[in-house]
Amino acid sequence: MSSVSLVTQQTIYTMSFFSANYTSSSINIGLLLLRAGMCIMMIPHGYDKLVNFGQYKGQFINFLGLGPEVSLALCVFAEFFCSLFVLFGLFTRAATIPLIISTSVATFIAHGGKIFGEGEHSAMYLVVFLTLLVTGPGKYSVDGMLRK
Repeated sequence: MSSVSLVTQQTIYTMSFFSANYTSSSINIGLLLLRAGMCIMMIPHGYDKLVNFGQYKGQFINFLGLGPEVSLALCVFAEFFCSLFVLFGLFTRAATIPLIISTSVATFIAHGGKIFGEGEHSAMYLVVFLTLLVTGPGKYSVDGMLRK
């Protein structure tokens, strides 16, 4: 076997979609994409509730007897402000906790636990934010830069 053939086979093996190999860079890029993708999709939900607060406050869920206005304010805090923190990777683990609570309420109370029906989107957000709570933001984040 020639050296060119060996190099080609080795390159194909390391770039194979069926390989279980990974690098720390690929994990950090994956966490960045996960954070950015989910938060860019979550922020408009919170922004809509923020700018239309008056319209939503009368019809919003009364979570834990706090009243619809307080529940809505907490939801806006989670979906808009905490999503910004997670997007940039600042206080990521702490910022995911309100997002986990908000998406849990949306999934299990507002959508009745129908994770394969109308609650599918909130369930996907919930899984991602639980994942980010466990993994943290990764190296490509403000938290990652501050650790140096």
